[in-house]
Amino acid sequence: MAARIVVVEDDPAIGTGLIGTLRVLGHDTRWCPDGGSALESVARRPAELLLIDLGLPDIDGFALCRQLRERAPDAVLVVLTARTAEMDVIQALECGADDYLTKPFRLAELQARVSAHLRRAAPGGHEGPARIRLGPLVIDRSARRCTTAARGEVPLRPREFDLLVRLALGAGQAVSREELMSDVWDENWFGPTKTLDVHVAALRRKLGDLVRITTLRQFGYRLEPPGPPVGP
Repeated sequence: MAARIVVVEDDPAIGTGLIGTLRVLGHDTRWCPDGGSALESVARRPAELLLIDLGLPDIDGFALCRQLRERAPDAVLVVLTARTAEMDVIQALECGADDYLTKPFRLAELQARVSAHLRRAAPGGHEGPARIRLGPLVIDRSARRCTTAARGEVPLRPREFDLLVRLALGAGQAVSREELMSDVWDENWFGPTKTLDVHVAALRRKLGDLVRITTLRQFGYRLEPPGPPVGP
């Protein structure tokens, strides 16, 4: 699947290398050496996926992720970082990134991740009701909205919404990490799954006491509904 991709990387050798690899795969790829030019590029022509180096000369990488997420809410943001500290990775994901790759990385892994994200950019969804009720929370799958009578719409990022739907469709059932990564991200996914934990944490924070998601150690998660999910 060809896509519009922006590479935000201040190292010319890495930037041109990534551009060359992605163009060979058929993608319409642009290279931005700093955060400012990335923001201008996205404003002129929306991108479907952005590869973002955290160590940029003009804008903090975390701040850039937040700004890009606001300007391109449906784009896939993948952070490229030499930082290995878990808190740095978690902060990047909480600032709006969908995934991360730690430098140095293999081009084969980069290609696989990019392909996986693009395949899941517009998920086809699972069989099940178009609307799911979980107590006061209503999940409208066709409109991709979560609402409550008291609070109105609960703003969720695309992957957060997909994850909630997957858990809600199996409400009361244990779902493994591998199954969640396959269904919400991609069946051919490989690599770290920390992104799953961060997205679950974001759902818990945004949904509060509306829905309870239980962590199953060394297995996965279970959504604890007030009752079984039903259609309209």
